Amino acid sequence: MDGVLIVNKPAGMTSHDVVAKVRRLTGEKSVGHLGTLDPMATGVLPLVLGRFTRLAQFYTEADKRYEGAIRFGWATDTYDAEGNVCGPEQPANLSLEQIRDAAKLFVGKLDQTPPPFSAKKIDGVPAYKLARKKLPVELPPKQVEVREFEITEWDGNAARFTAWVSSGTYIRSIAHELGQALGTGAHLAELARTSVREFATAESHSLDEVAGAVADGALQDILLHPRLVLPEFPAVTAPPEAVAKIRHGSAVNLPEFSKAGMIRVFSGQRDLLAIARRVAGTLFQPKVVLVVDV
Repeated sequence: MDGVLIVNKPAGMTSHDVVAKVRRLTGEKSVGHLGTLDPMATGVLPLVLGRFTRLAQFYTEADKRYEGAIRFGWATDTYDAEGNVCGPEQPANLSLEQIRDAAKLFVGKLDQTPPPFSAKKIDGVPAYKLARKKLPVELPPKQVEVREFEITEWDGNAARFTAWVSSGTYIRSIAHELGQALGTGAHLAELARTSVREFATAESHSLDEVAGAVADGALQDILLHPRLVLPEFPAVTAPPEAVAKIRHGSAVNLPEFSKAGMIRVFSGQRDLLAIARRVAGTLFQPKVVLVVDV
């Protein structure tokens, strides 16, 4: 089974849990995800199945969009609602305008320090393992970009927000640092991912829906149409004489795309044969070959 399956991850499961369940449901051993979600988070978790796992390399820097809530009044050691409270509760005597003004500090290119409870490694050991043992965790900051961070509501305790961020950005760290900036402490109370680049909530399916589709023999019906994958690359339907060459990794001439750098090569409407790179002129060399029955 080759394709992209967008799962709407429920709270309480790790991304690996979801991958493992889809493997069991589908019987497909080659399943990977395109961007980890914390266990408490919900939302868009794109999975690549079968030979489509070869496309994961094109999503390592994928932008992501989120919505959620930040609870003010206290911080936690994990920077989210699942952690232990750090220090006494502080009154959150804040206005919507104050929070919005402070939120502007977190838009743009930032040097962000990952949370101590994260999978980042220190001398080969995941930081969260050290943090659980109360050992010092010193992680170097990493440059990320927050393209949008908008506070949409404030009820006196929690602020709802939307965010659009680069790959590797921790929303938990933004929540924690926003609380520090406002002097009240804060932590991430809710988080839902609404998109990973071209993959959005509208195309996602619950695990129950996936199980139902498998039981009905209709998994293919809920896989994302291959023409919607990697839309930034132009698509070409290969002529019959070029299909065999592409499947064997040989370069082919595709004159209609002489100015494109990378293209998606299809056989018919649904069969994605390869992602190819222009070598020179009209000559394209397959970079990733997805062998399919044609």
